[in-house]
Amino acid sequence: MERARPGAEAPAARLTTPAPPGSPPGVSPAGTTTPARESLRDVRLRLQNQVMRALGSGLNLSDPVDVRRQVEAIIARIVTQEGFALTRAERSRLLEQITNEIIGLGPLEPLLKDETITEVMVNGPRQIYIERAGRLERADVSFANDEHVMRIIDRIIAPIGRRIDETSPMVDARLEDGSRVNAIIPPLSLVGPVITIRKFAATPFTVEDLVRFGTATPEMFDFLKACVEARLNMFVSGGTGSGKTTTLNVLSSFIPDDERIITIEDAAELQLRQRHVITLEARPPNIEGRGAIPIRELVRNSLHMRPDRIIVGECRSGEALDMLQAMNTGQDGSLSTGHANTPRDMLLRLETMVLMTGYELPLRAIREQIAASVDMIVHTARLKDGSRKIMTITEVLGMDGAEIITQDIFDFDQTGMQDGRVLGELKPTGVRPTFATKIKDRGVEVSADIYGPLLAATQDADAEAAAAVSGPVAGYSEPVRAGGMVYLSGMGPVDPRTGRVVGMALQEQAHQCLTNLKARLEQAGTTLDKVVWVTWVLRDADDIDTVLEEWARWLSEGSPARQVSALPVIQRNGRFRVSVAVIAEA
Repeated sequence: MERARPGAEAPAARLTTPAPPGSPPGVSPAGTTTPARESLRDVRLRLQNQVMRALGSGLNLSDPVDVRRQVEAIIARIVTQEGFALTRAERSRLLEQITNEIIGLGPLEPLLKDETITEVMVNGPRQIYIERAGRLERADVSFANDEHVMRIIDRIIAPIGRRIDETSPMVDARLEDGSRVNAIIPPLSLVGPVITIRKFAATPFTVEDLVRFGTATPEMFDFLKACVEARLNMFVSGGTGSGKTTTLNVLSSFIPDDERIITIEDAAELQLRQRHVITLEARPPNIEGRGAIPIRELVRNSLHMRPDRIIVGECRSGEALDMLQAMNTGQDGSLSTGHANTPRDMLLRLETMVLMTGYELPLRAIREQIAASVDMIVHTARLKDGSRKIMTITEVLGMDGAEIITQDIFDFDQTGMQDGRVLGELKPTGVRPTFATKIKDRGVEVSADIYGPLLAATQDADAEAAAAVSGPVAGYSEPVRAGGMVYLSGMGPVDPRTGRVVGMALQEQAHQCLTNLKARLEQAGTTLDKVVWVTWVLRDADDIDTVLEEWARWLSEGSPARQVSALPVIQRNGRFRVSVAVIAEA
């Protein structure tokens, strides 16, 4: 190989302007071969190295405007000296790329600035994917090599004191705007360094934004606002990427500005706008494996900090027990999130997380703690078309025997698909929550109309079912008219469409009894308001309080005269826990 003479310059890489449309591939207007794309990349790397040497180690990176001005001047000088033939667009693009490498996050910088992108996923240096409008697509950018990706990871985690290396090959971090970052490197990752960035909007999403996106209805947010102001304890559940943190941010915005709020997270990402907010962040172990401060210890410590509310970004393990105890010992109105596929699964996850503390607690005691602490679960989901919605708002009613029972206040009724989009309606179920009185007692006004027509979610279907039933159905008796009155007895907790008992939970059975009763009375030309006498037939007389609470939610005014009886022998061996009989004016 011939060595260059001392003082001689290496031949400059020259770039031609792109060939006009219609030219044969690879041929420029002058007939010379158009440089491959790598040529421009090579020029960028040469320019970048020379710019870094020219700037030196004393560069002040705190002033991006000044850095960009210096980089632009150096690039102009080098391009002139080297004789690079660059178009104005190519020079502008090189300036942007080199500036991003020096003071930004390199190839990721334009993706992070794009407001339509919600997630960025780096699968090694050559594969970068983005999420836009809920769908994944490959980005037209790449890194030079694994070392290039590692430099960007170090630039992300250095400001917050985190580290990543072979002894600690995973890290959670955040960007300055609150975006959440996870990185994992070899030997755990076999494709090279992997970065996942969950972007956060520069300004937090508001109620109006989520209503515009179709995440929830204004009525749902009015209800949630009342629940937060009335200091109900809530968990936001959902799968990965379902919008839990965004929903938690919006719920947090309803907290009055005069309360002291303590937030606790692995990597701080909540965006509260109240004046009195203390943000705590868990700490990973140091290089010796010591010094870790997990979320659970921060939750315990926060109880000594005079909080009005505690917000835990996500419960993953034993901190759930401390959170439940805080909710039940004065810090009511606290909020958290958890991964789960349904509200019922969220309750099961809480049981599991409490067991992860290592305490040998009876399962019933854990469930009683959950039922006493949690008032409501807001469940979110990402649907097939990429949209995110609040699927259900579920009340935790309490214990029924050894089981926690719940009921939905709002839910999403999917009706089909059209042009790749999910069709459906977010609406109230018509059920009044048991904590409606608590909301009112705490001075928060909620219109009764917000819950929708009484049992609107079921009355049409049940009326149709009542008309469609052919032949007798046990527990779904026919009304009898006599002497200007309507008599109806033996109305049990069965689904008239199937003839089956709906479940073993008392609240669920009482609810179905009243659903059936309402449909049959209307079929006979009367209504619940016309009832003058009601007889509850119970397997266990101690269940009467629960049944009467359910009954009270169905009446616009006070309860009519009533009596309680034991279930007849013929039904004791069945699954009925309750049935009802009434006399009503025709």
